[in-house]
Amino acid sequence: MKAPELKGVRVLRLILGDQLSSYHSWYDTLDPEILYLMMEVLPETTYTLHHVQKLLAVFGAMRTFASWLREQGARVVYLGINDSENQQSFARNLRHIAELSGAEVLEYQEPDEYRLQQQLQHEFAELPLEVRRVGTEHFLATEEDFKIKNPGAPDARAPIMESFYRHMRRKHNVLMESSVDAKGAAQPLGGRWNFDSENRKPWRGEPAPPPLPQWPDQAALLHSVQADIQAAGIRSFGSVELGAFVWPLSRENALTALKDFLEQRLEHFGPYEDAISAKEPFLFHSLLSFALNVKLLHPREVIDAAVEAFEESQGRVSEASIEGFVRQILGWREYMRRYYHWAMPEFKQHNLLSAERGLPSWYWTAECSMNCMAKTIDASLRNAYAHHIQRLMVTGNFALLAGIHPDELDAWYLGIYIDAFEWVEITNTRGMSQYADGGGIATKPYAAAGAYMNRMSDYCRSCSYDPKQRTGESACPLNALYWDFIARHHERWKHNARMAMPLRTWERFSSKEQAAIRAQAR
Repeated sequence: MKAPELKGVRVLRLILGDQLSSYHSWYDTLDPEILYLMMEVLPETTYTLHHVQKLLAVFGAMRTFASWLREQGARVVYLGINDSENQQSFARNLRHIAELSGAEVLEYQEPDEYRLQQQLQHEFAELPLEVRRVGTEHFLATEEDFKIKNPGAPDARAPIMESFYRHMRRKHNVLMESSVDAKGAAQPLGGRWNFDSENRKPWRGEPAPPPLPQWPDQAALLHSVQADIQAAGIRSFGSVELGAFVWPLSRENALTALKDFLEQRLEHFGPYEDAISAKEPFLFHSLLSFALNVKLLHPREVIDAAVEAFEESQGRVSEASIEGFVRQILGWREYMRRYYHWAMPEFKQHNLLSAERGLPSWYWTAECSMNCMAKTIDASLRNAYAHHIQRLMVTGNFALLAGIHPDELDAWYLGIYIDAFEWVEITNTRGMSQYADGGGIATKPYAAAGAYMNRMSDYCRSCSYDPKQRTGESACPLNALYWDFIARHHERWKHNARMAMPLRTWERFSSKEQAAIRAQAR
């Protein structure tokens, strides 16, 4: 990278690793006075310990996007992790390139993560450049969308997800009837907003999940990125089989993955959305979360394609399946992003239940005698993935019951899953899973004993513990931990109507049984 190569550059545009959006208006017209900058910097690999597949995927997708930009005729500088001119800092690299090029303006898209928002705003203020920040043009919900009110709730409270989701369905006219109610409000398809009750079937081996698409065109790139990561000495964990890498790294492959999901798995997504299997880690899930979170795909195009597939399926795809899928993207994904920006930075300090235990070492190794934990963690280490119920009701449930400090669990979730970026990770972990915010996101703690695991998974069949026993050597640890959790926070649950049933059950146990359960939990 020499000064003559950068001649005529007036504007620098920084593209972060999760801003790979070819549909952004930046790329509508290309100007030779604009230089696009992408860089792999060490601090982004060390703010938490990342799964090796996450490092491979982010760097691989970044390099693919840079190649696409060049093919469009854009001027691009890409600093790889081992490039001699890479100063391993966004600000230092930008200052150096600005000096070489004589650029006058820096433009960058707003980072999704609060950490980077604050860092870049501070560092860029010191640069000798006019700095302009623009939106990512990716998310569907605006700040105004998050100001809808909860009936009967204080104005200062964030909207509950269900209210937000219904508002977004109406606003974007997704799965809506043409008719209106007596108040003139649009009505949902089929007269129902929520099909959750139909999406809780356990999977018992049938129907068989179809094979996932393969990406042979990514093989050479992955080998190159892997070699660079190893040469840079970047620490990681987990494993990878490059020949079985399931994550699309280009927009073209991401669109193919979307098409494959809609044709092969959407039909069964809804009924088995919450099912857990030791044999099939992916079941009928879309595996589009990484492509969405680095912005290879736009949420609106995913939703529109799914709705079109539903409408053309002639009843093969149920309303429950399409609504469950739309809820994940238009509901939960958009809600968590807006909640994150509404609640940060204070949200990161929440620990309302005073959970102080350290994360067990077997979260990093899967060497655990509980089959549900061992299988879920082992699959996570192999795939950098677990679906939302495994995260919430297996690894998250144990941490909640055991009182694991949310800081430690946050770091684990942020590192192990390929789709984990703080805006979506911490809200799901600290809010939805650990109830550390006291019910800001979840209206009750998502806590469960062995009966839930036995009903929704096949883990218990080959486990040495009995999900029906509360005490004794063969008792499932989740049972004692669950009732101990209810007892520890008894006073708090008295004020939560949704916890009335487990409280009454606990109070019906004899004092002798209560003591035995609590001793078992310890």
